[in-house]
Amino acid sequence: MKNQSQQKVLLTFDGSEHAFHAINYVSKLTPFHKMKIVLFNVFSSIPEAYADLEKDPQFSRSAREVMAWEMQQKKEIQNAMENAKQKLLHSGFSSDAVSIRIHNKKEGIARDIVKEARNGYDAVIIGRRGTGTYKEVIVGSVAKKIVEKVIFLPVLMIGEIPPDNKFLLAVDNSENAIRAVDYIARVLGGFDFKITLFHAIRGAQSTHSGIAHLFFPKESLEDAEAGVMTAFDNAKRHLEDAGITSGQISTKLVSGVPSRAEAIIREAREGDYGTIVLGRRGLSKVQAFLLGRVSNKVISIIRRRAVWIVT
Repeated sequence: MKNQSQQKVLLTFDGSEHAFHAINYVSKLTPFHKMKIVLFNVFSSIPEAYADLEKDPQFSRSAREVMAWEMQQKKEIQNAMENAKQKLLHSGFSSDAVSIRIHNKKEGIARDIVKEARNGYDAVIIGRRGTGTYKEVIVGSVAKKIVEKVIFLPVLMIGEIPPDNKFLLAVDNSENAIRAVDYIARVLGGFDFKITLFHAIRGAQSTHSGIAHLFFPKESLEDAEAGVMTAFDNAKRHLEDAGITSGQISTKLVSGVPSRAEAIIREAREGDYGTIVLGRRGLSKVQAFLLGRVSNKVISIIRRRAVWIVT
């Protein structure tokens, strides 16, 4: 594994309020201060045909106005990115750890971001959405496409709530869940964070009480809970090996829930966790748990908190 000083993160930035939420999150989460952050903007330039129209007396004035508008938009995004960089530097990042890159759109905003993400990055950070003219790097649909297409790196979707020291980590005994555990261990190891390992078992309460035992008998529930305990123990070992103490780790198992995604969401809200961590997809020996639909439902409903999706 790379250590934190070697990690490079792609932070998509469009100058919107949501993009600055991501900047604020990264600036306040100490482990990121050991990483390299690339602020990346996909800029939609005007078609080259407008430059040709400038030579035509009939359209030259309009063409100049459009080109002046483009220059103004580019100036605004450059200023916004410089402000974001300064915020990171003031929070403790070294001057050589933060860079700015404005990329002229080629294939499409989401496609260009996905393509850039393949260039040696360790994670992608995105805001919830962007608004306005040049602030369209991360609109809701684009963010969704990035989550769907960047299946080779962790994707960190950031809401407006600032980070705290509490992480809710959904686990089962699938390989993907362990990769999520390992990623958290790699990022948070050696720092003072509280991590709750969480698992929800669907069962009796989601069926009519008179026939619940037919769908999930007591013996099956006991086997399921035993399997979860094994998964918790395995996750604890991975975290402790990375320097996270046993006192920083807690576990919580809930049974009989009608929806695993809703159980995760409820726990995040009631426990006031700033960050939720999920595997992109999982398949436990008990039941399918960290499936794509669970992750999708969580990120669709949880708007204000950060959700990390780990492949």
